[in-house]
Amino acid sequence: MRKIPEVAAPIDSAPRPAANENYLLINAFAPAARPPFLAVAKRVADAGCNIAETRVTALGTEIGVLVLAQGSWDAIAKLETALTRFERDEELRLTHFRTGPKPAQTNLLPYLVEVVAADKPGILLQLAEFFQEHGISVEQLQSMRYRAMQTGADMFSAQITIGIPANTHIAALRDDFLEFCDGQNLDAIMDPVKF
Repeated sequence: MRKIPEVAAPIDSAPRPAANENYLLINAFAPAARPPFLAVAKRVADAGCNIAETRVTALGTEIGVLVLAQGSWDAIAKLETALTRFERDEELRLTHFRTGPKPAQTNLLPYLVEVVAADKPGILLQLAEFFQEHGISVEQLQSMRYRAMQTGADMFSAQITIGIPANTHIAALRDDFLEFCDGQNLDAIMDPVKF
């Protein structure tokens, strides 16, 4: 009986994404006078892709756009080509790369942290270090520095959505967090996201 040679496994044995599960992450900045969202959204639609998620924000004199485009492999390739031509615009700063969908994180509990304090260097760094040391992921973050209308004091404010591992003792974490905030002279709350 003749032995049948074994076929070697393909080099890339990772499963291919489903037909419409290819993703391109796009980050664009442009002057506020020429906000980039409409131009990016048009190129996404023209390529036959959908916008799965998006964020738009004004930072300084710029408008920033973060778009997660989804589509078939060839539609994403068409979008990459369109963006390569688009980034030749002198007023636009653009980066893009392929990525995947965000995996479900059913073991993380969503909580919202709000912090207000007199502004000082390093507040956000200290908050990020606290969360990292406790194994907590930062899912969304928005912070700003402003001058208090009533007193003129320089203030810091942040809203942070965090993912707390389900096996974490919430009361102990809250106590640790509030003790940390007291030590840094931060006024803060940590509540579950209720929707």
